[in-house]
Amino acid sequence: MFGLLDINNFYCNCESVFQPKLQGKPVVVLSNNDGCIISRSAEAKALGFQMGDPYFQVKEELERHKAHVFSSNYPLYGDMSRRVMYCLAQTAPEVEIYSIDEAFMDLHGMERYCGSLDTFARNLRAKVLKRTGLPNCVGVAPTKTLAKLANRIAKKNPEHQGVVYLDTEERRRWALEQVAVEDVWGVGRQYAQTLTAAGIYTAAELAACADSFARKHLGGVVGARLVRELQGYSCQGLAPSEDGTLRRQSICCSRTFGQALSSFDDVLGAVATFLSRGAEKLRKQGDAAHILTIFISKSRYGLEPPPYSFSAVVTLPVATSDTSELLAQARAALSAMWQPGRYVKAGIVLDGLEPAGQVQLSLFCAEPPSEKRSQIMAEMDALNRRFGKNTVRLATAVPAPGLEVAPWTAKAAWKTPAYTTRFKDLLWVKS
Repeated sequence: MFGLLDINNFYCNCESVFQPKLQGKPVVVLSNNDGCIISRSAEAKALGFQMGDPYFQVKEELERHKAHVFSSNYPLYGDMSRRVMYCLAQTAPEVEIYSIDEAFMDLHGMERYCGSLDTFARNLRAKVLKRTGLPNCVGVAPTKTLAKLANRIAKKNPEHQGVVYLDTEERRRWALEQVAVEDVWGVGRQYAQTLTAAGIYTAAELAACADSFARKHLGGVVGARLVRELQGYSCQGLAPSEDGTLRRQSICCSRTFGQALSSFDDVLGAVATFLSRGAEKLRKQGDAAHILTIFISKSRYGLEPPPYSFSAVVTLPVATSDTSELLAQARAALSAMWQPGRYVKAGIVLDGLEPAGQVQLSLFCAEPPSEKRSQIMAEMDALNRRFGKNTVRLATAVPAPGLEVAPWTAKAAWKTPAYTTRFKDLLWVKS
């Protein structure tokens, strides 16, 4: 048996935990730069606000309904997610973190220790709610796809009190009848159109498909596995990690600027900031990268003619996680592709990851990577962990003298404090 625990309206409920007055009110959280809606409370959903609605288009409607609007606060959401996953790791033998707000659990053999898995799931749901204040739903089923489907039914139907357990063939068939084919995990918009054109509208009808049909119309063996999972045959195992986080195969860090930038130094400062963050993640998981991609973008809605995006890919002679070495390459790549204009976005991608202690040396490399440089990077990371983010950083990433806020900083007009990760933002309780 597999379980899937999913936090309801995660971003909105993270805000409600520290502001109980928001409970029962329409709440929305906006994307970077306060661009569009990325999370809605149940009350906001009931009013018709959709995921991806541009804020400027629904601003008056939000004000008319007295909805509470927040900028995204990822330090807070990330820390609340860590607390949820820690709670799951203490309870289930194996956990796969699927996204920031949901995780699969391997529950095989748990009946021997916990009795009914329905009771186990209800206790787990209550435990997460008590420890974090975040409401959640749990689906339990013989396969991961069915667990996802069960979780969806639990979330959409309050009468199940947050838990759906598909323990029998009758319950599996009942659940498949409840879900439209486009809502099945693994069926995207394009496949949904193909299936509805073929007269398949529900998960039950998809589960009854022939293997040959699935292979022909749903991407070969992947589609065949999807149908078998819906039939109750497990084809996907868990992908847990020892440290509780999924190891990244590549690292991307990009942001849309709070204002358009036309100065090379300002754009380079943004790239240096993003690169520093990416290199820190790289060192945290003990890897080095030998492929570096830099990209910058102009606004597609301005007066400037296309092209709007420029990118450069640099293959490093020896993989490295040294921020200054990566920045030297990034600076050269950015200089080569730079054109005058107003840029609204930049980003970096670190790829071709190798274990930092086992990198492939170049035939023409005079010396192996310096241990002293690695030690400097380790000391810098330690200082930033101890005294706060960006306490020590490269000069290129520091705003020009006289600027309190970097010109590439994203807009966040309604960002709440980092209640759990910044000492000065801790809530005070007066009696």
